[in-house]
Amino acid sequence: MIRYIRWCAYFCALLLLALLVNVARVQVWEAAAYGANPANKRPAVARYAEPRGDILVDGRPVTGSRDSGQLLRHERTYVNGPLYAPVTGFSSQSYGTSFVERAEDAVLAGDDPALSAFPLWYELSRGRPGGGDAATTVRAALQEAAFRGLGGKRGAVAALEPATGRILALVSSPSYDPGLLSGTGSRVKAAWERLNADPARPMLNRALRETYPPGSTFKIVTAAAALDAGVVTDVDAPTRTPDPYPLPGTHTLLPNAGTGCEDASMAEAVRWSCNTVMAKIGVQVGLRRMVEAAERFGFNDAGLRVPSWVSRSGFDTDMSRDQLALSSIGQFNTRATPLQMAMVAAAVANGGELRTPHLVERTTRDDGSPVRRTDQRTLGRAMSPATALRMQELMVQVVEDGTGRNAAIPGAVVGGKTGTAQHGVGNAGTPYAWFIAWARAEGAPQPAVAVAVVVEDAAADRRDISGNSAAAPIARAVMEAALRTG
Repeated sequence: MIRYIRWCAYFCALLLLALLVNVARVQVWEAAAYGANPANKRPAVARYAEPRGDILVDGRPVTGSRDSGQLLRHERTYVNGPLYAPVTGFSSQSYGTSFVERAEDAVLAGDDPALSAFPLWYELSRGRPGGGDAATTVRAALQEAAFRGLGGKRGAVAALEPATGRILALVSSPSYDPGLLSGTGSRVKAAWERLNADPARPMLNRALRETYPPGSTFKIVTAAAALDAGVVTDVDAPTRTPDPYPLPGTHTLLPNAGTGCEDASMAEAVRWSCNTVMAKIGVQVGLRRMVEAAERFGFNDAGLRVPSWVSRSGFDTDMSRDQLALSSIGQFNTRATPLQMAMVAAAVANGGELRTPHLVERTTRDDGSPVRRTDQRTLGRAMSPATALRMQELMVQVVEDGTGRNAAIPGAVVGGKTGTAQHGVGNAGTPYAWFIAWARAEGAPQPAVAVAVVVEDAAADRRDISGNSAAAPIARAVMEAALRTG
């Protein structure tokens, strides 16, 4: 009898061991699979059980949380949602996250191990610390000036602090309220479908994700390349350029929008935006050196993060000479985001050094203690200091006595460049109006801001489209706000 009891005990012990092995398998080896199973609602319930951390502008939250009383308890709310949507993105219980909400999701949701001194405790207890905050580099005054300036027109504004790379403003228009997407149910689904079907594409972040032909604003890159390569040694010397200019290897004549460009110097070509002169100079610089110069400014870089990813701005690496001529004036296949063109202006303003743009200054715990700070880094030198100084002078002439007079600010030194970019089949589309600029308070040691503005309003009269009339006043308003706030 004792023998049978012993065998029964062995069998029970074996069953207990098997149970423990199965528990270990489920809790350790299979945990990730079960956690990722769409049928498992517990991760989503836990994610929204506590309020999400905030995104800050000038130290004040532009986001919040609302207790919905539903299973997914806390929904995201936004302060001035359309104003800050290109910065914050959305956090939706139905459609996920975007932009800073996505890039800093681990901190905001309380999942980042750095939020706790004892992350293993939260792992074992299946708990999480309170969501942390993400402090952005955006300044409210500049953001509001850019948003008002666009006034609902299709376009974008990007503003940088040249010496640090901080993104001071990031506006895309038309915009939308990300709070419409925060919860669940038919209302959120209808808003999502409506926004995605809107032909104006309000959810597109034009400042980071849309690329445009930069038009004549790209002539700053071409002029810097010519000076660095020694192709132009005297910016005031005549260039012996005919008007119109025959594109190399073709019978096509490249005209100018205005007069007075025949045999103009490079300084005059930048000031009055002469296509003929700058196209010829680009050909003289040559494909290899033009590609190298463009890439020093950030073109052809598919890895830029701010921390959200940024669309690649492109300058072709394989072109015929006539295509190179057009690319050198920002046409053909040359494409750029507004952020990229703000980087061009910032490199000139910062003595030729291009700083890495960034949108998040630091992240903190819910009590304000630091988690991590974004390091200020350099992307390299876009041009020599001597070339940068000469380019500053040329850009100041554009504003003081050239095509960019609408950007002038009393009591400040402003350098700029207009652009009118053709596009569409046979250039039939309404041209995009560009303006890039930088501003320095009189007596200040360095410029306070660099800005790029593009206006693509399809409702505008083609005859009224120009960088000076449509884009320069917006840039001026942003620069004035930067100079006022110091």
